Amino acid sequence: MKSELPITHVAFSDESHWNEGRYRSISLITMPFRFNIAYKQIVKRFLDEIGISEFKWTNLCGVRERRAALKMCDFIVDNANKGLLRLDVLIWDIEDSRHKVPGRDDIANLQLMYYKLFKHVLSNRWPDGSTWILFPDEHSAMDWNNVKDYLDRVDTKIEIFQNLFTGGKFELRLVREFKIYKINPLSSASNPWLQIADLFAGLAIFSREHYSIYRQWQKEQEKQMGQLFLFDFKQNNKISRSSRERCYVLDYFCKLCKNKKLGVSLKTTKGLWTPDNKKPINFWLYIPQHPNDKAPRKK
Repeated sequence: MKSELPITHVAFSDESHWNEGRYRSISLITMPFRFNIAYKQIVKRFLDEIGISEFKWTNLCGVRERRAALKMCDFIVDNANKGLLRLDVLIWDIEDSRHKVPGRDDIANLQLMYYKLFKHVLSNRWPDGSTWILFPDEHSAMDWNNVKDYLDRVDTKIEIFQNLFTGGKFELRLVREFKIYKINPLSSASNPWLQIADLFAGLAIFSREHYSIYRQWQKEQEKQMGQLFLFDFKQNNKISRSSRERCYVLDYFCKLCKNKKLGVSLKTTKGLWTPDNKKPINFWLYIPQHPNDKAPRKK
């Protein structure tokens, strides 16, 4: 897809658990194009200083990875608070009425969730006339180079029938509706933005699947702070090392957002959630919109 207009904005996306577990997510980082290179160099520099060549959420189980995650949290919260970028994470629950259907097509549903996220962010949260390049992780479940269009299926027409005029071509929809003129899948190893997207896609899932573990860890921390001597305190051996590191990151991130008054909630829905989706850090828990809002099924 080629643009006749100059590109003004850039987006980076990654998915977590798209076909496994109860909760699934897509993380999308968006910003003006002019910030992309300079910011990428800043992130790469602090990762190099920590000694991380590529951050992966699945590898977060030690102090070094935790330090990298905390620096990423600092960077995202600071720049989102200044209005220089957005972080939007869409989360869906396959146990809800929309997704608990026989023969659910997870690939088609993933495409539909991307569509919802693009519509919310690219169309509504950035200036009219913005033109985009999308950089998804090359290991995305979506084959962006040969993507099929699932949006015309009967299951989904009720919600979007007035918006789509492109003859069944998903790529054309992205150009006409969102002005995404180029999609360039990248290796996360070569792009720190995709590593940050991976962090928050994973953190969103962890906050929901392991909220009870986080609360145990939090109580443990509170008790430890109340001990006069640390050797009198015994940790809960049921919490794994990796979960401890992830709880630390989750707690740190939530405190950052609270200090900046960004409106990110954790306790209300027992998972990351932003009640006001206009906020620059937005965790969007998708809720079925009406009785006929059902996930697409395999033919």
